[in-house]
Amino acid sequence: MKNIKAVFLLPLLTLPFYLTILHSQPLTTQKIDSLVRISMNKMPLAGIAIGIVKDGEVILEKGYGITSMRNSAPVDKNTLFAIASNTKAFTAASLAILVDQGLIKWTDKVIDYIPEFRMYDPYITANFNIQDLLTHRSGLGLGAGDLMFFPDGADFSIQDVVKSFQYQTPASAFRTQYDYDNLLYLVAGEVVSRVSGIPWVTFVEKEIMKPIGMKQSGGIFQTLKDTSNIAYPHRISNGNLHQIPTYTKPSANLGSAGGIYSSVSELCQWMLVHLNEGKYGTQLDQSLFSENAQREMWHPHINIDFYIKTQPPYHSRYLAYGLGWAITEQNNYLIYRHTGGLPGMLSRTVIIPELELGVVVLTNTAPGGNAYYSISQSIVDSYIGIGPQDWISQQFNTLEKQTSNLDSTTLAVWQTVEQNKNSNIDFSRYTGSYIDPWFGEVNIYIRDGRLWFGSIRSPKLTGPMYFYKGNTFAIQWEYRDMECDAFANFSLDTEGMATSISMKGISPGIDFSFDFQDLKLSKIEK
Repeated sequence: MKNIKAVFLLPLLTLPFYLTILHSQPLTTQKIDSLVRISMNKMPLAGIAIGIVKDGEVILEKGYGITSMRNSAPVDKNTLFAIASNTKAFTAASLAILVDQGLIKWTDKVIDYIPEFRMYDPYITANFNIQDLLTHRSGLGLGAGDLMFFPDGADFSIQDVVKSFQYQTPASAFRTQYDYDNLLYLVAGEVVSRVSGIPWVTFVEKEIMKPIGMKQSGGIFQTLKDTSNIAYPHRISNGNLHQIPTYTKPSANLGSAGGIYSSVSELCQWMLVHLNEGKYGTQLDQSLFSENAQREMWHPHINIDFYIKTQPPYHSRYLAYGLGWAITEQNNYLIYRHTGGLPGMLSRTVIIPELELGVVVLTNTAPGGNAYYSISQSIVDSYIGIGPQDWISQQFNTLEKQTSNLDSTTLAVWQTVEQNKNSNIDFSRYTGSYIDPWFGEVNIYIRDGRLWFGSIRSPKLTGPMYFYKGNTFAIQWEYRDMECDAFANFSLDTEGMATSISMKGISPGIDFSFDFQDLKLSKIEK
């Protein structure tokens, strides 16, 4: 594959010049151009798009780099990116519209609309309301059940999702702790569908995107009208850029947690609607949702963190979550923000109502030096009066240190595997079918003289199992779009035959959506 340095022939800009850029506030388009060039020189990055709205107007919508290594088409303001979890604000707004229409209330119980919905406790099932779907306060652990759609290609339906939570083990008491989740946003999308009578994806495109002029955006990849200007995902491996397959979801009802594709041009219209408290149109004479709905979405519903002693430069006091938005303060400004991430795609949206400011940054490379964060925060800092912060170097150095630590951990595991490769292991003790109540069946079998793992419902989760130590094997997935190799630890009966499997990720930095630790695989006696 090409080294990214051969793709972008950009002048190397020094740190002193970078800090000089940040001293002048707010950042001009030319200075933002320089930030992008610096970031692209620091870390491989295929493409990036930036949108800024200020005082009711779009003041920047621009693309940089390429949409794909395979055709080198340029990114522009209309290039469509997967915005991932920035979709959550659209799902919250969909429910807000239904509240405004008098069809639902925020405190309505989920089982009133989805009777088969089940949580891990009967009381919680009976009292779980619509706001609970949006606030990450369910009591479930971080990313619980995400293996149902990570990696993509699994055959789980929304019916599987709404019944899955009863088999999960809670990590905290109901409504007491923030733990980010995705699956409950899928349930929120199903509420939209059952109340409106149309799929969530149709509702979002018809009731939100169409009215405010998001003509090219789509609720999921499959509904895009035109894919001629789309950003394709890339990942970095050994310092080189590699294009990877586009993440797609199998069902229109599984997009409400992170399915939307949009451009900075059209997301600028989305930010303006929020800054105008739901109003849109040339005279702001039309309303997408009410001011009351806006306040409810932007109201803190669960605390994430609180700081008794604030640290410079931002002097933040708290971090909370509303309905589809994280809420904090920086330098005495109230800030609403969200990030999004899928394989090879990262995004960030930041809105500051007091400044009538909105910033969105979309990238098609992960991690790409976390340019989606460093550039968006540099722009925000220039408006809220924060002195120069070298976010590009900070993000790069943090990623480099984390990668080094993670690489050393995983390398040690595979070194142990190599040392034990000649161990005399009776694979037949481990073979058979195993089942987890929410993830379904997996098969452990012998292939080409080696033990293999194969998921029935998530076919990309298949790969060879290498003996590690004891009764533990290291699985090297054939899926390589993200680093998610896992341990499989077998429990044996008195005859030395496997009866169950527990799992966890090998890398301590594995994405939380690969929640192997939540599986309880028991052998099926046939």
